[in-house]
Amino acid sequence: MTTFRLFTRCWPGVLLAITFWLAPHTVALGFEDTMAERVRACTACHGEQGKAGPDGYYPRLAGKPADYLYNQLVNFSQGRRHYHLMSGLLESLEDRYLREIAQHFSSQSVPYPPAPASSASAETLARGRQLATTGDSRKGIPACSQCHGKTFTGVLPHTAGLLGLPKDYITAQLGGWKTGQRHMPTPDCMAQVARRLDADYVIGLFWGG
Repeated sequence: MTTFRLFTRCWPGVLLAITFWLAPHTVALGFEDTMAERVRACTACHGEQGKAGPDGYYPRLAGKPADYLYNQLVNFSQGRRHYHLMSGLLESLEDRYLREIAQHFSSQSVPYPPAPASSASAETLARGRQLATTGDSRKGIPACSQCHGKTFTGVLPHTAGLLGLPKDYITAQLGGWKTGQRHMPTPDCMAQVARRLDADYVIGLFWGG
Protein backbone atom coordinates (compact mmCIF):
# COMPACT_ATOMS: atom_id res chain seq x y z
CA MET A 1 0.00 0.00 0.00
CA THR A 2 1.43 3.39 -0.97
CA THR A 3 2.03 6.08 1.62
CA PHE A 4 -0.69 8.22 0.03
CA ARG A 5 -3.30 5.43 0.15
CA LEU A 6 -2.37 4.66 3.76
CA PHE A 7 -2.78 8.32 4.68
CA THR A 8 -6.19 8.64 3.00
CA ARG A 9 -7.43 5.59 4.92
CA CYS A 10 -6.11 6.72 8.29
CA TRP A 11 -6.56 10.49 8.23
CA PRO A 12 -10.07 10.56 9.82
CA GLY A 13 -8.81 8.64 12.86
CA VAL A 14 -5.69 10.80 13.03
CA LEU A 15 -7.81 13.96 12.91
CA LEU A 16 -10.07 12.76 15.74
CA ALA A 17 -7.11 11.74 17.86
CA ILE A 18 -5.52 15.17 17.37
CA THR A 19 -8.80 16.84 18.37
CA PHE A 20 -8.93 14.92 21.65
CA TRP A 21 -5.24 15.63 22.29
CA LEU A 22 -5.84 19.34 21.79
CA ALA A 23 -8.82 19.46 24.16
CA PRO A 24 -6.85 20.18 27.37
CA HIS A 25 -4.85 22.89 25.55
CA THR A 26 -7.76 24.87 24.09
CA VAL A 27 -7.18 27.94 26.25
CA ALA A 28 -3.51 28.18 25.28
CA LEU A 29 -4.39 27.93 21.59
CA GLY A 30 -7.09 30.59 21.78
CA PHE A 31 -10.18 28.39 21.53
CA GLU A 32 -13.16 28.65 23.82
CA ASP A 33 -12.64 26.19 26.68
CA THR A 34 -16.03 24.44 26.70
CA MET A 35 -17.09 20.80 26.54
CA ALA A 36 -18.88 21.55 23.26
CA GLU A 37 -15.46 22.40 21.76
CA ARG A 38 -13.70 19.51 23.45
CA VAL A 39 -16.09 16.86 22.14
CA ARG A 40 -15.81 17.83 18.47
CA ALA A 41 -14.05 14.50 18.01
CA CYS A 42 -17.31 12.88 19.14
CA THR A 43 -19.72 15.02 17.14
CA ALA A 44 -17.68 14.51 13.96
CA CYS A 45 -19.26 11.03 13.84
CA HIS A 46 -22.25 11.26 16.21
CA GLY A 47 -23.65 14.49 14.80
CA GLU A 48 -24.05 18.00 16.18
CA GLN A 49 -24.89 17.85 19.91
CA GLY A 50 -24.84 14.06 19.57
CA LYS A 51 -28.08 13.93 17.57
CA ALA A 52 -26.78 10.83 15.60
CA GLY A 53 -24.64 10.49 12.52
CA PRO A 54 -26.14 10.84 9.04
CA ASP A 55 -24.95 7.43 7.82
CA GLY A 56 -27.33 5.29 9.88
CA TYR A 57 -24.60 3.69 11.99
CA TYR A 58 -23.33 6.18 14.59
CA PRO A 59 -25.98 6.36 17.33
CA ARG A 60 -27.65 9.23 19.10
CA LEU A 61 -25.94 10.34 22.32
CA ALA A 62 -28.05 13.36 23.18
CA GLY A 63 -30.31 12.96 26.19
CA LYS A 64 -29.25 9.42 27.10
CA PRO A 65 -28.69 8.73 30.82
CA ALA A 66 -25.28 9.99 31.89
CA ASP A 67 -24.42 6.79 33.77
CA TYR A 68 -25.23 4.71 30.68
CA LEU A 69 -23.03 6.88 28.45
CA TYR A 70 -20.22 6.76 31.02
CA ASN A 71 -20.44 2.97 31.26
CA GLN A 72 -20.20 2.63 27.47
CA LEU A 73 -17.14 4.89 27.35
CA VAL A 74 -15.53 2.70 30.01
CA ASN A 75 -16.53 -0.45 28.11
CA PHE A 76 -14.81 0.83 24.97
CA SER A 77 -11.68 1.89 26.86
CA GLN A 78 -11.47 -1.48 28.69
CA GLY A 79 -12.23 -3.68 25.67
CA ARG A 80 -15.75 -4.89 26.47
CA ARG A 81 -17.01 -3.09 23.37
CA HIS A 82 -14.98 -3.35 20.20
CA TYR A 83 -14.48 -0.49 17.79
CA HIS A 84 -10.85 0.44 17.26
CA LEU A 85 -11.43 4.14 16.67
CA MET A 86 -13.43 4.58 19.89
CA SER A 87 -11.01 2.45 21.89
CA GLY A 88 -8.03 4.38 20.60
CA LEU A 89 -9.58 7.74 21.43
CA LEU A 90 -10.60 6.79 24.95
CA GLU A 91 -7.83 4.58 26.28
CA SER A 92 -5.69 7.46 27.54
CA LEU A 93 -8.48 9.62 29.00
CA GLU A 94 -8.97 9.92 32.75
CA ASP A 95 -12.11 8.59 34.41
CA ARG A 96 -13.11 12.11 35.42
CA TYR A 97 -12.98 13.26 31.81
CA LEU A 98 -15.12 10.32 30.66
CA ARG A 99 -17.76 11.31 33.21
CA GLU A 100 -17.69 14.91 31.97
CA ILE A 101 -18.20 13.76 28.38
CA ALA A 102 -21.13 11.57 29.43
CA GLN A 103 -22.75 14.36 31.43
CA HIS A 104 -22.34 16.78 28.54
CA PHE A 105 -24.18 14.62 26.03
CA SER A 106 -26.80 13.58 28.57
CA SER A 107 -27.70 17.25 29.05
CA GLN A 108 -28.26 17.90 25.32
CA SER A 109 -31.89 18.31 24.25
CA VAL A 110 -32.26 17.68 20.53
CA PRO A 111 -35.55 16.86 18.73
CA TYR A 112 -35.93 13.28 17.56
CA PRO A 113 -36.00 12.85 13.77
CA PRO A 114 -39.15 11.57 12.05
CA ALA A 115 -39.33 7.81 11.63
CA PRO A 116 -38.02 6.68 8.23
CA ALA A 117 -40.11 4.49 5.98
CA SER A 118 -39.44 0.79 6.52
CA SER A 119 -38.96 -1.81 3.81
CA ALA A 120 -39.64 -4.70 6.22
CA SER A 121 -42.74 -6.83 5.73
CA ALA A 122 -45.88 -6.20 7.76
CA GLU A 123 -45.34 -9.53 9.51
CA THR A 124 -41.79 -8.61 10.55
CA LEU A 125 -42.86 -5.19 11.81
CA ALA A 126 -45.74 -6.70 13.78
CA ARG A 127 -43.41 -9.24 15.38
CA GLY A 128 -40.90 -6.51 16.21
CA ARG A 129 -43.63 -4.37 17.79
CA GLN A 130 -44.75 -7.35 19.86
CA LEU A 131 -41.25 -8.05 21.14
CA ALA A 132 -40.65 -4.37 21.90
CA THR A 133 -43.91 -3.78 23.80
CA THR A 134 -44.96 -7.14 25.29
CA GLY A 135 -42.09 -9.59 24.74
CA ASP A 136 -42.43 -13.32 24.21
CA SER A 137 -42.91 -15.29 27.44
CA ARG A 138 -42.73 -18.60 25.58
CA LYS A 139 -39.12 -17.89 24.62
CA GLY A 140 -38.24 -16.07 27.82
CA ILE A 141 -37.87 -12.70 26.06
CA PRO A 142 -38.97 -9.70 28.15
CA ALA A 143 -40.43 -6.63 26.46
CA CYS A 144 -37.81 -4.05 25.48
CA SER A 145 -39.98 -1.46 27.22
CA GLN A 146 -39.58 -3.33 30.51
CA CYS A 147 -36.00 -2.09 30.81
CA HIS A 148 -35.78 0.77 28.29
CA GLY A 149 -38.98 2.54 29.32
CA LYS A 150 -42.48 2.65 27.88
CA THR A 151 -41.48 5.42 25.48
CA PHE A 152 -38.07 3.82 24.78
CA THR A 153 -36.25 6.99 25.85
CA GLY A 154 -34.21 5.22 28.53
CA VAL A 155 -34.53 4.75 32.27
CA LEU A 156 -32.30 6.48 34.78
CA PRO A 157 -29.63 5.93 35.80
CA HIS A 158 -28.12 3.22 33.56
CA THR A 159 -30.49 2.06 30.81
CA ALA A 160 -30.13 3.45 27.30
CA GLY A 161 -32.81 5.07 25.19
CA LEU A 162 -33.67 3.28 21.94
CA LEU A 163 -35.94 5.90 20.40
CA GLY A 164 -34.49 7.38 17.23
CA LEU A 165 -31.60 4.92 16.90
CA PRO A 166 -30.94 3.93 13.26
CA LYS A 167 -32.17 0.48 12.23
CA ASP A 168 -28.70 -0.54 11.04
CA TYR A 169 -27.17 0.40 14.38
CA ILE A 170 -29.77 -1.54 16.40
CA THR A 171 -29.35 -4.57 14.15
CA ALA A 172 -25.55 -4.43 14.51
CA GLN A 173 -25.71 -4.15 18.30
CA LEU A 174 -28.16 -7.03 18.68
CA GLY A 175 -25.85 -9.08 16.48
CA GLY A 176 -22.92 -8.09 18.69
CA TRP A 177 -24.76 -9.20 21.83
CA LYS A 178 -25.84 -12.42 20.11
CA THR A 179 -22.31 -13.41 19.02
CA GLY A 180 -20.48 -12.24 22.13
CA GLN A 181 -18.64 -9.41 20.41
CA ARG A 182 -20.38 -7.06 22.81
CA HIS A 183 -20.72 -8.12 26.43
CA MET A 184 -21.10 -6.90 29.98
CA PRO A 185 -20.12 -8.24 33.40
CA THR A 186 -22.43 -10.91 34.81
CA PRO A 187 -25.41 -10.92 34.66
CA ASP A 188 -25.18 -10.06 30.97
CA CYS A 189 -28.93 -9.61 30.44
CA MET A 190 -28.78 -8.25 26.90
CA ALA A 191 -26.65 -11.16 25.70
CA GLN A 192 -29.20 -13.60 27.12
CA VAL A 193 -32.09 -11.79 25.42
CA ALA A 194 -30.29 -11.41 22.06
CA ARG A 195 -29.48 -15.12 21.89
CA ARG A 196 -33.17 -15.95 22.23
CA LEU A 197 -34.19 -13.69 19.35
CA ASP A 198 -34.99 -15.22 15.98
CA ALA A 199 -32.64 -13.84 13.34
CA ASP A 200 -35.60 -13.17 11.03
CA TYR A 201 -37.08 -10.70 13.49
CA VAL A 202 -33.97 -8.83 14.65
CA ILE A 203 -34.19 -6.32 11.79
CA GLY A 204 -37.82 -5.53 12.62
CA LEU A 205 -37.40 -5.09 16.34
CA PHE A 206 -37.75 -1.33 16.00
CA TRP A 207 -39.55 0.51 13.30
CA GLY A 208 -37.36 3.63 13.21
CA GLY A 209 -39.31 5.79 15.69
